[in-house]
Amino acid sequence: MKLIAEQIQEVEYIVEDKDDGKKDMKIRGIFMQADQKNRNGRVYPFAVLNKEVQRYNKEFVAEGRAFGELGHPEGPTVNLDRVSHMITKLEADGKNFVGEAKLLSTPMGEIAKALIKDGGKLGVSSRGMGSLESRSGANYVKDDFYLATAADIVADPSAPQAFVEGIMEGKEWVWNNGILKEVDVAEIKDEINESVRKKQSNVSALAFAKFLSKL
Repeated sequence: MKLIAEQIQEVEYIVEDKDDGKKDMKIRGIFMQADQKNRNGRVYPFAVLNKEVQRYNKEFVAEGRAFGELGHPEGPTVNLDRVSHMITKLEADGKNFVGEAKLLSTPMGEIAKALIKDGGKLGVSSRGMGSLESRSGANYVKDDFYLATAADIVADPSAPQAFVEGIMEGKEWVWNNGILKEVDVAEIKDEINESVRKKQSNVSALAFAKFLSKL
């Protein structure tokens, strides 16, 4: 399964007055889109996305634990020390899934609020796990898609998508006894290093044998 990230550039900023005189700052906009080829060359069938959004709403949004991070994390799990907002609504509007998120009083949430107050333009990026099937010139997301978060807040959603793919999709992930783990790239690295060591050892042995033959 691959780590899949999708970016949306336009989000709306909302400020709501609370009963205690304080203000809530929220972001709202299209978080995900179905049945259309995006700029990553991927297509999310509506049935796949709708099914997963319903699960996400039930298990995360309704339970008050649908968090998102500030910036681009490298894995599929939400890091609580980087949480900036809580997604409070996610619903279908035609082929789009419109979401709303409340910025929290966490360190990352306060940074996001400051950026917005000072005129910064932010976007959102959904993050999930899934398999891809290539057909008709596009990569279709299969029905094993799992939504990790409906929205992370990103600073530059207009950046070249290849850069994001290089960060977000360069790793494979597997379920192992109910735990999501990154395929151990370290094992491959160790194998390469071991191969290099063996090669260096062979070269050293040959050089030493050559030296002895000249004695």
